Amino acid sequence: MNTQSSHNIIVSPIEHIDMELLNQIVGGLMTVFDFPVQIIHLVDNLEFAFDRQRRQYHSTAILEVLDREASSSALKVLGVTKHDLFIPILTHVYGEAQLGGRASIISLYRLREGISYRDNPKEYYSRVVKEAIHEIGHTFNLRHCDDPRCIMHYCRSIKDVDRKSTHLCRYCRTLLEDEIKRLMGGK
Repeated sequence: MNTQSSHNIIVSPIEHIDMELLNQIVGGLMTVFDFPVQIIHLVDNLEFAFDRQRRQYHSTAILEVLDREASSSALKVLGVTKHDLFIPILTHVYGEAQLGGRASIISLYRLREGISYRDNPKEYYSRVVKEAIHEIGHTFNLRHCDDPRCIMHYCRSIKDVDRKSTHLCRYCRTLLEDEIKRLMGGK
């Protein structure tokens, strides 16, 4: 893959996110996607996406703002928020991405389910990194995978998140390599 590219992945914390957690996300993204990753604040708050009736934040609206606010040199963008996210057809989402697009977001809100962050930060960090990789994978046009160990496997529950690895299966890895070649002009 191409680590010499001027393109990079931006991780954009929304409001205050722990720096150790952000560093874990950066490391996970660099390992899987092999692009430089920068932490850049793009959005200060999400009030524009708040749905009063659901008392959650509409993730699709946030994706549009992240995409608009990122510099043109940003290959991909990942927003990170503590707020509970939804899309209209689901009660909540761990994250959302523009399939084959540029912007994605993850929510930390439900990733602490069943664990104490203070007692088990490693498990919590693992969940967050898996969701970050998964959503950025969608921006590279990767779809949900049938392999329950693949990072691109669809998760219906937090137990599904815990079961999958932080790696792409061989099939998804090949699709990612092909997509990166296409994005970089066939080089």
